[in-house]
Amino acid sequence: MSKTAILEFEGKRYEFPVIEGTEKELAIDIKTLRGTTGMITIDPGYKNTGSCESAITFLDGEKGILRYRGYSIEDLAKDADFLEVAYLLIFGELPSKEELTKFHNDIKHESHVDEEMKKILDGFPKSAHPMGVLSSLTSALVAFNPSSVDVSSEEAMYNSIVRILAKFPVLVAWTMRKKKGLPLDYGDDSLGYVENIHKMMFKRPNKEYTKDKIVIDALDKLLILHADHEQNCSTSTVRIVGSSHAGLFVSLSAGVSALWGPLHGGANQAVLEMLEAIDADGGDTKKYMAKAKDKNDPFRLMGFGHRVYKNFDPRAKIIKKSADEVLGRLGIDDPILDIAKGLEKEALEDKYFVDRKLYPNVDFYSGIIYRALGIPTDMFTVMFALGRLPGWIAQWREMRLKGEPIGRPRQVYIGENLRKFKPVNKR
Repeated sequence: MSKTAILEFEGKRYEFPVIEGTEKELAIDIKTLRGTTGMITIDPGYKNTGSCESAITFLDGEKGILRYRGYSIEDLAKDADFLEVAYLLIFGELPSKEELTKFHNDIKHESHVDEEMKKILDGFPKSAHPMGVLSSLTSALVAFNPSSVDVSSEEAMYNSIVRILAKFPVLVAWTMRKKKGLPLDYGDDSLGYVENIHKMMFKRPNKEYTKDKIVIDALDKLLILHADHEQNCSTSTVRIVGSSHAGLFVSLSAGVSALWGPLHGGANQAVLEMLEAIDADGGDTKKYMAKAKDKNDPFRLMGFGHRVYKNFDPRAKIIKKSADEVLGRLGIDDPILDIAKGLEKEALEDKYFVDRKLYPNVDFYSGIIYRALGIPTDMFTVMFALGRLPGWIAQWREMRLKGEPIGRPRQVYIGENLRKFKPVNKR
């Protein structure tokens, strides 16, 4: 028996169907609300509004659950690599060995970025924020790949997906190397996908590249943990831009811009900026824990708690181990990282934080790892974008294949009523 929700207003009664998801989530289908009642809903921030039905990611913030296509994030982080997870998110199933090999080979074949792109990069000063550079370079790819994706063709869709998965890491590496004044690098086709990313970013021109398994594994896990997160700000942006039938590359560029904000992808950068501020003030972690507990103090402890996960962030539990391993392997003497470890220890033991479930989240640990690897603070969000790329692609592909309508939110107007115009000499 189908379920319905009933709305009563001014003596009239309206029925709306209730949709049930595979995880028993319930949603009232209000597609006909305005047509039948003349009313709309208002929901600032869309906290209670479902924009779509999606088969990609399941998230339960109360229970601390995150799954990609039905697979737990714990299992994927433990047993899969980032390219397998990318394939899973985009195409719906884990690849066979043959499919994964072909996928990787096709990506390597498309990894060349047109030399003209270097001229665009040269136009940015070193002081430019890397997210602004990355967004611009991603959008500029359209000029070198002008044909729009034929979404009715599996081959055309696949080729576009492979192309952006190949070129985006090059743009990420170039963005960082530009900032550091290093020559641009195309990497090495003999390496794995994540290993190649690491080499493109870090290879010094006068040294032979050496890889560290602990570092590569940590980077691989970080990318997996960031690969998708349901209908967040940047993902919703990619879908709504794509709903106008804008192309894949320009939709992704919009996602990069949405991710830039400190309330979204910029959170891990905000963590390091907070740690640097604590260090500059003497490094007293107990003082800042007390400030965080004082409701009258404007200080906010960045990287603790999560707006979606009300219990714990399952991604943080996974990446904490990698953070400990990376710090142990690299043996870095860094007061900033010492402060981070001090805050973590106190928060995990302090009754105030434990009772409120304000545990370190994925942004806290990812910031620690990126700093330990020598990635500049303002590059942290670029690394987030690199991880989120397959999720954005998957969401864009799903939206286009389902033929979803163009996004067009309504509003409740609260401005002036009709006014008579007065010529300038009578005002």
